[in-house]
Amino acid sequence: MLAGRQHGIVSRRDLLGLGFDSRSIEHRLAIGRLHPVRRGVYAVGWPRLTPERRWMSAVLVCEPDAAPSHEPEAAPSHEPEAAPSHEPEAALSHHSAAALWGIGKERGDWIDVSVRRRCYLRQLGIRARSRPSLPAKDIVLRNGIPVTRPARVLLDQATELTLVELERAINDADKLDLIDPETLRDELDGYAGEPGIRVLRGLIDRRTFRLSDSDLEIFFRPIAIAAGLPDPLTKAPVNGFVVDFFWPDLGLVVETDGLRYHRTAFAQTRDHLRDQTHTASGLAHLRFSHYQVRYKPAHVRRILAKTAQALSQRSQH
Repeated sequence: MLAGRQHGIVSRRDLLGLGFDSRSIEHRLAIGRLHPVRRGVYAVGWPRLTPERRWMSAVLVCEPDAAPSHEPEAAPSHEPEAAPSHEPEAALSHHSAAALWGIGKERGDWIDVSVRRRCYLRQLGIRARSRPSLPAKDIVLRNGIPVTRPARVLLDQATELTLVELERAINDADKLDLIDPETLRDELDGYAGEPGIRVLRGLIDRRTFRLSDSDLEIFFRPIAIAAGLPDPLTKAPVNGFVVDFFWPDLGLVVETDGLRYHRTAFAQTRDHLRDQTHTASGLAHLRFSHYQVRYKPAHVRRILAKTAQALSQRSQH
């Protein structure tokens, strides 16, 4: 049943499409089988609004012809993606979409809805965003609710979140297997010129940037020398692992990470085992990202110098 698929929320247009006439709708309102939620949008059977019912009603009221002009407004009271059966005109977006996907929170009591046409909707508690250029392919169903895809959600939020909040949202999307940073980076090619693209791409590039082994060595060696360290051994076997850089006299191992975000559970376990094994054998170990080696050499140099100084002092006691 339609109401079941829509969390017990239906629009007047839905009911008319099912064969109900105005008199039938008014009768069901009078006897309590329908409960007004917003203009032309009703809860079936029981009036309480869950988060899903709030979101569904907000999307439906933003669809065209959801409500007749004479009707008064009522007082506010991990599934796989699926494509809607038709091209929806409205969908949950921005902070509300992030809340539905589990990668963010709503801002106050506002529900964000993007509308794929020029409109100037004013609904209590709804931030309706007129977006005629929003493509239908950017909208899917999540728990039966039309919502923008994770890539679009992250792009939309790139201009409204702090860098820390945006990074957390990207990380959460990765952990929930909604989209990994490498795929997100590829999808951004289709959004060239949109607001937020530079911020989002810059943040992703810092985490997915990877040097080749030869380039990594070319950039890292001068940093180590500037920090006062001798030339390291590279790709040396240490405690049964091949490490990126090793200083036997200092007892220092340095490893580098390229793809920081999207790492399998096996890869994470292996890295933890490496670090634990080196620590247990009395070695000091550091990890830097490839981005830090290439674009933050002063930070890498400072950490290396302080670590080398601490290790030298320790060996003298």
